[in-house]
Amino acid sequence: MTSTHTDLLELSDYAWQRLAHRMTGLSDEEYFWEPVADCLTVRRTADGSYRSDGPQGPNESFRFTTLAWRLAHIAGFLREERNGPWLGQPVPESAAAHAGDPGSAAEALAALETSYGVWRTVFAGTTDDSLAAPIGKHAGPYGAASRRSFALHVLDELIHHGAEAALLRDLYRAR
Repeated sequence: MTSTHTDLLELSDYAWQRLAHRMTGLSDEEYFWEPVADCLTVRRTADGSYRSDGPQGPNESFRFTTLAWRLAHIAGFLREERNGPWLGQPVPESAAAHAGDPGSAAEALAALETSYGVWRTVFAGTTDDSLAAPIGKHAGPYGAASRRSFALHVLDELIHHGAEAALLRDLYRAR
């Protein structure tokens, strides 16, 4: 019988491999493609770096997103500095090594790979017992939730945003 930790790590790897496979061959044109007007995307800033338009606020009406925005979002939550502490692990040095968002498809794929490596390192350090523990007061209103629930949240994000990214690729091919 496998442990919950092992099952979740295998699910994480499976979701990651599926996303990585679906993004193979991504072009810059496709990365920045706006399927509808007024998409959230990644844009060049005055200093030449790239930045995501940012998350939608709770009172903002829904806006469609580009692959650029979606992939920057996935890379961002996989390398978040909170992931380590919320799972009872240290913050990997590579989690903080982030300057802007990817300005090309190749940069996005590299950022995704690096970010998944950060997430996997953090999550691999957990155990069934540590996942059963509460996140702790540093998580504010989520402090009483289990670390397992937080890991499931990250996996849900990876799975559903990965599916959205795959769908955007399907739409691009069918346009």
